[in-house]
Amino acid sequence: MDHDDVPPPPSSSIMNNGSMNGGGGGNQEMMMMHMTFYWGKNTEVLFSGWPGTSSGMYALCLIFVFFLAFLTEWLGHFSFLRGTTEDSANAASGLVQTVVYTLRTGIAYLVMLAVMSFNAGVFIAALAGYGIGFMLLGSRTFRNPSGNRETYEIPPSVCAC
Repeated sequence: MDHDDVPPPPSSSIMNNGSMNGGGGGNQEMMMMHMTFYWGKNTEVLFSGWPGTSSGMYALCLIFVFFLAFLTEWLGHFSFLRGTTEDSANAASGLVQTVVYTLRTGIAYLVMLAVMSFNAGVFIAALAGYGIGFMLLGSRTFRNPSGNRETYEIPPSVCAC
C-alpha cells in the first residue's frame, strides 16, 4: 500500500455532528471543538448548547462546576462514613459506603468531562472547588485540634479527581 495517496488530516477543528467529513443533512449547526485551552464564555459544557453565549449562563456553569468539585471533596470526607470498626463490618454500612463512593466517582467524572471542554474558566472553577473543598474539609486548617479525628476516608477516586 502506498502511503503517499493518503490525504492529510483536516487542518480545521470544526466538526459537523461529530463527523469530520460533515456527513448528514445540510441544515445541521456547525460546532467548534477546541483542542487547546482558551478563554471565553462561548463554550459547551456537559450538555449540547449549554451554557451557550450568555454571560449569565456561563457564570452559572462555572458555579455548577465549582459545586460539583466541592461536592466530590465533601463526599470524600463524609463523616457518616467514618464509623467505628464495629460499624464498618456491618453490611448496610458497607452498602452505604459503596453507594457514596460510586456517586463520588460519577461526580468526579462529570467534573473531568466539564474540564475537557478546554475552557480555562471551567478548569479554574474545578480547581477552586477541589482546593476549597479540601481546605475546608480535608486539611488541618479548619479541624478542631482537640478532637481526635481519624484520617480514614473513602478510597481515592479512580480518575484521581
